[in-house]
Amino acid sequence: MTRRLLIRATGAARPGQLAGLGQALARSGARLLDINQSVTFGMVSLEALVGLDRDSDLESALNQAGDSLGLDVQAIQVSAEDYQRWSVQASEPRLILTLLAPHLPAGILAEVGALTAEHGLTVELIHRLSGREALDGGVPPFGACVECWLRGEEVDLDILREKALALGAMHGVDIAIQEDSIWRRHRRLVCFDMDSTLIQAEVIDELARRHGVYEDVAAVTERAMRGELDFQQSFRERMAKLKGLDEAVLVEIAEELPLMDGVERLMKHLKRLGYRTAILSGGFTYFARHLQEKLGFDEVHANELVIENGKVTGEVREPILDASRKAELLHEIAAREGLAMEQTIAVGDGANDLKMLAAAGLGIAFRAKPLVRSQARQSISTLGIDAVLYLMGYREGDLEDDSRAG
Repeated sequence: MTRRLLIRATGAARPGQLAGLGQALARSGARLLDINQSVTFGMVSLEALVGLDRDSDLESALNQAGDSLGLDVQAIQVSAEDYQRWSVQASEPRLILTLLAPHLPAGILAEVGALTAEHGLTVELIHRLSGREALDGGVPPFGACVECWLRGEEVDLDILREKALALGAMHGVDIAIQEDSIWRRHRRLVCFDMDSTLIQAEVIDELARRHGVYEDVAAVTERAMRGELDFQQSFRERMAKLKGLDEAVLVEIAEELPLMDGVERLMKHLKRLGYRTAILSGGFTYFARHLQEKLGFDEVHANELVIENGKVTGEVREPILDASRKAELLHEIAAREGLAMEQTIAVGDGANDLKMLAAAGLGIAFRAKPLVRSQARQSISTLGIDAVLYLMGYREGDLEDDSRAG
């Protein structure tokens, strides 16, 4: 009859420990069913589930090996019922919960633990994606990020995310929850909104200020936010107020566009890793192309200003790029590139981005208003836009090592 044992070994990490324990298991005729090892601050923790089909004094062999290797070794009998429960749990869907913030308060772990337990989820693994904090305790350059792997029966993700969003708001932490799948580390297309996402400005507002019509444009925007105008109506009304603006102003604004925190680092790594990148903006191609030249986007899709005799006419070429068109373009680019929609990522900040975010495999609301954050599946508000790399599952150390190697 098969015996199953959980072997747990802990102690100061040093070379040869895995080999020594492995030899003790092999001499006893054990079969390896599962194994996990981690080292934290020089302390090793190894757990191995093994099966034995013949009598052997495995416990004694492991204790002798542990003494010679500086490890405390325990062998715990696993019942058939416990093994069956573990087998079922291992086949259950996995969720990825990511915590992001400039600093992560310790209390958030207790809160997240309570939240996941409430939904019947077991924390299977916790690991850090961000770099280590500096010795002086300063804010890590790219923020703090911890990723948790969760297992459990299917849960209502909408309710879980709603509770996580409220919890994160209390602690100043972004909490993202994704379903794990084969596609999570095989995304290939990333599409971005431009205004207030890639740049820290709304270009149409900057144009209105230079033309002396900011209050008029803001009033139209306010009417649209109250639902009195749809996007296309409000866009045309705002554009009409820019009639007569000198083209030289566009040049000045393009050269002064303030980039979003982390956008240059994000684009550097996305290009290095072979992602196709696109701007899908309800703003203007004039400025999107400027960003394309500066940051290396593969393609841009935005609204085309009509300029005649060096002056803005107040008109825009059709079709106007609205929320529906953004989602359509995301589908079209993915199809053209031979990609499944699960391989796409979309990042935006406004209600005009929600359809695009919903269509993407990974849709991220970035520094968005509460309404947009609540409707998007994922959101980032506490860090720069390069935190998108964390939600893609990349470790900071791996990215920087790859950058130096290149």
